Formats: sequence, structure tokens, C-alpha cells
Amino acid sequence: MVAAVGTSLTPGQLRAVRWQAQLLGRPGPSGPDVAGVARHLGGLQAQAAPPARLAVRPRTAGLTAADVDQACANGLVTRTWAMRGTLHLVATTDVRWMTGLLGPFINKKDARRRSQLGLTDELCERALAALASILAGSARLTRAELIERLAAEGVGIDPRTQQPPHLLGYAAGRSLICRGPDRPGDEPTYVLLDEWAPAVPALERDEALAELARRYLGGYGPASRADFATWSGLPTADCGKAWALIADETVPAGVDMVALDGAELDGAAPSPRLLGHFDPLLMGYRDRELILAPGYAKRIQAGGGFVRPTVLVGGRVAGTWRLERKTRVTVEPFAPLAAGDADALAAEATDVGRFLGTDVTFQVAPL
Repeated sequence: MVAAVGTSLTPGQLRAVRWQAQLLGRPGPSGPDVAGVARHLGGLQAQAAPPARLAVRPRTAGLTAADVDQACANGLVTRTWAMRGTLHLVATTDVRWMTGLLGPFINKKDARRRSQLGLTDELCERALAALASILAGSARLTRAELIERLAAEGVGIDPRTQQPPHLLGYAAGRSLICRGPDRPGDEPTYVLLDEWAPAVPALERDEALAELARRYLGGYGPASRADFATWSGLPTADCGKAWALIADETVPAGVDMVALDGAELDGAAPSPRLLGHFDPLLMGYRDRELILAPGYAKRIQAGGGFVRPTVLVGGRVAGTWRLERKTRVTVEPFAPLAAGDADALAAEATDVGRFLGTDVTFQVAPL
């Protein structure tokens, strides 16, 4: 138990317990479903649909990309703006309290950019009123369809600029809309939150802060308050309050780190894994040095927010990989792979193909 280990966690032990918290141990047949993964991790980064789908694969048994899409279509999971103001795939049962907590902060932070784009407070209020009318009882509409209908209502939003995504993000932060199921080709649609998730409860702000911290430590712990701030995007004061609200549920687990009381320490060595773009393991902490040697950091994230698909061996980043023409997985290791690790990664590549519904071949690129 982490409580018994206290501050004596070695780097290997910390990697192992986080590996289990991340659901990256081999799941059994009764493992989580799509909504269960999203709920456990607080959400999966989902600026684009493919990375969110791929984050489900190593954390479940037997599910497919089509199952992820079906969970979206059935309303079990929802894409909306959440942690760090970024689109996430969250359990629909969480969408209202998460939006209520994070939305006001995201909208306040984005106010200057909206002003630069000409999205004045008056224009935004008129647009929100029109969106509520347009979407009430409506079929799910794409961004282009919404902008066209807003124009018909006398609300001019320029589709050639960044006005549309910022307006829709603002509307989501106000708990008015969220994303609905994508159309073919992963084209997003939008719906009224009250119609998409009418029975989902909200939480008081302190309750929501506590729940977000609880979810974070359950899926990412042991971790520090600074790690939580990086993952959530919340201000330092809010993160400190969240930590204090659940203090009686946590135990020390290293310098500046805590874990949920009762979290299990599994010393089993993590098995080789192929993780997709923006995987939670890479997005959940202030720094990545526990799993990624600094000398290779730019191989994973050269600049901006783009995080490449990663190869994990022994719980550490050992390279990158890519899916070429949907038929071949190519691993680019940082160093030569042991034969057993290469075989395990080949099996992972086969499972990627199964998940996506295609046959793939596997190759290791020369160093």
C-alpha cells in the first residue's frame, strides 16, 4: 500500500504505481468501458477524435474505435472544453459539474483573445441567445451550419477567422452547448447541454474542486499539487483549496506528493506499450523526467502543444511510432530494443490494428 511505503518510493516504484493508476496494466475481460476510462482519468484529451480513441485501447480489453464512437453516439461520453481549456472526452455524468467548475475560469482567461477577434460581450450574448433558439429541439448541427443559421438570425460570425471556435468554446463554458456525435469524417456537431444531458447533476464549487482533485489522484497519483495544476489548468489558489478539501483522504507518498489513502503499490514491471498522441500518461504531470529522459524530450514534443505517439518500455519512453497508410506500424526507438520488447511491441501493433479494424504490419526503423 502507498500508505505503508510513505516517502520511500523509488523512481521504479513510482512509475509502477502510476502505471496501474493510469489503467495501463493488462485489463481483464471485466475491465472498464469507454465511459469508465474517461471517468477514471477525468477525461481524455480530444482536440481530434483519433487520439482520444487510441487512449482507450491500452486501457480496455476487446473494445474498438467503433465502440468509442458508439459511446459518443449513445451519450455515454461527451466532448467538451475542460482541463486547460482543451477539448476532452469526458463521461457524460461528469460534464455538467466539470463545465460548471472549469468553464468560468476558461472564459475569463480567453476574454482578451475574444476581444481581439471582435467577439464583444454584447455580440457573445446575442449569439448565445440565438444558439439556444437554433439548437432547441434541433438535429445536431455542424459549425458551418450554426454560423449560417446565426447569420440568418442577424448575428454575423466570420467563418474565415477564429471567431467560430472561440464563440463555441465560450458557449460551452457557459454550460449552454457541448459537442454531439461526429458526422462521417470526424466532423463535429453541437447540441444543447440541457438536451444532451438533462438529468446530469451539477455540484457546488467546493464539491467540484474536491471531486476533480479526487479523480486526478485516482488516475494519476501519486502526484504533487503542481502536477494537478499543470493537468487541470486551474489557478494555484484553487489547486491548493482542492488539495485541502480532500486532505483527510490522502497520505504522503514522496516529496511534495500525496496519494489517495488505500491506493495499491503494484511492483510488477510495466509491459511494453504503444500510446497515441496526447496520451494521459504524457499530459498529466508538471514534467516528464520520471518516464522521459530530457535528452529525448524534443523527440516527443518539438514545440507547441503537439505530443507524438510514444513507445513505452519498462514504463519509460523508449521511442516514437507512427501508423502509415493505416496498414503499417513503424517504431522509431531511441536505442536498440531487446528481442522480447520488440516482440511485445509487435503484439501491441497487432492490437492497434484490431482496435482500428484493419490488418497492420510491424517494423522497427533502423537507428
